[in-house]
Amino acid sequence: MLIAALAMLLSLSAFAETRDVAAASETAVDLELVLAVDISGSMDLEEAQIQRAGYVSALTHPEFLAAVHEGFNGRIAISYFEWGGVIGQNSQLPWTLIATADDAARFAELIKKRPFASLRGTSLSTAIAYGSKLFDANGFSGARRVIDISGDGPNNYGAPVTPARDAATSLGIVVNGLAIMVRPSAAFGPLDRYYADCVIGGPGAFVVAVQEPEDFAMAIRRKLVLEVSGRQPSARFVPVANDTDCMIGEKLRPAFERYPELDR
Repeated sequence: MLIAALAMLLSLSAFAETRDVAAASETAVDLELVLAVDISGSMDLEEAQIQRAGYVSALTHPEFLAAVHEGFNGRIAISYFEWGGVIGQNSQLPWTLIATADDAARFAELIKKRPFASLRGTSLSTAIAYGSKLFDANGFSGARRVIDISGDGPNNYGAPVTPARDAATSLGIVVNGLAIMVRPSAAFGPLDRYYADCVIGGPGAFVVAVQEPEDFAMAIRRKLVLEVSGRQPSARFVPVANDTDCMIGEKLRPAFERYPELDR
């Protein structure tokens, strides 16, 4: 019995040492940021290219780099993937440390070179659930964890979005939204309101709306700067309403299936 107890203590001690070594090996950063980018069928090639160019421009802009350098550690970790009804195959870019302009330029170039292929459906829930798992054992230890999710329509595929959001926020992850309203649909109402009520969550979570193609780059840059700095938007934000139907996309899905060109 005594030998067994000693063996258990030694095993626990070894586990604790292994855990401590693993924690010590993680690189300290100010932010762990996942960019979850919508490539659903409603995002045509032109819109997708404008969106991608916006991310490339934002990541290499002096304002973004200044926000990175102003942090306590002066560096962040970032990852990227694309989604529609499912996660884009091989779309995830590996976690990358951003500490210099060269780091940011290399990561932006990887985004720029990605081939584009749209995916049927819009599953915000799948994107949030997938993004939540990317923080596990990624080699970084951040003061904050954020999923930055873009989209041009409500959840209409897979599981409902609010449980996925709540599961992410229970892990201490903040979910912010980029509501793409270039081609607004009257079928489900203001997309930024839907995002505010059903998609985003966590301390300080916010939505940035894009209403014109030429505003993509500025909106994405503003959003990334706010996320890196941890500041709140100074411009108008969308207040939470209690009457938003977070299942509107699912209810409209039969129409989407009948008219695939809608694909929202």
